[in-house]
Amino acid sequence: MTNDALNDAINVLQKGNFIIIHDADSRENECDFVIAAEFIKPEHVARMRTEGGGMICIAMSGEIAGMIEIPFFSDIRDFASEKFKVLEKMTDNDLKYDKKSAFSININFRGVFTGISDFDRALTIKKFADFASEYSENSENAVFEFAKNFRTPGHVHLLISRGVKNRAGHTELATEILKIAGLTPVAAICEILDGGTFKAKSKEKVFEYANKHNIPVVEGREILKNL
Repeated sequence: MTNDALNDAINVLQKGNFIIIHDADSRENECDFVIAAEFIKPEHVARMRTEGGGMICIAMSGEIAGMIEIPFFSDIRDFASEKFKVLEKMTDNDLKYDKKSAFSININFRGVFTGISDFDRALTIKKFADFASEYSENSENAVFEFAKNFRTPGHVHLLISRGVKNRAGHTELATEILKIAGLTPVAAICEILDGGTFKAKSKEKVFEYANKHNIPVVEGREILKNL
């Protein structure tokens, strides 16, 4: 992949369209749809749901998570394990591709109905991106406003970047390329699965799909090289 190709991907993100990120052959070896959350529409959620098929999540930078003081889910689990003993034995220390998960809580925007429809999930994602953009420069009331506008549990999982120096997953790669693009580091992401093999769609098949639909594919190492 050339710098021109990476710049093409950045331009596509800035126009509010999808790119695809492949993390690494030696990691999950998965490809995810990625779009800047500030541009999300119901048709984007529908496409991720039908042509991706994985979990539709909001990936955010660690700075945004710190601003609203939300924890990793593993921290919630560890804290709650004193009361709910079953949680003590449900640690994620046996991950086969990483040491730490990016998962946090799941949310709904308070203005949605059930929260699961393409319309509702798009609204939750868009409202979160708008919130993150508005309060990134003024965090004084961020916690109050976040709780005022969103509830948990909900239908959109939040993922927190641990920083690419600590973890090079799709959460970190997606938020970093948005930073490079000058966009709010909040992405909607979704794994691309294969209904034929019942596994992640192979990189070769994803490349064929991407070429057919004119979607840039970015390798994780190319994002890391440009930081």
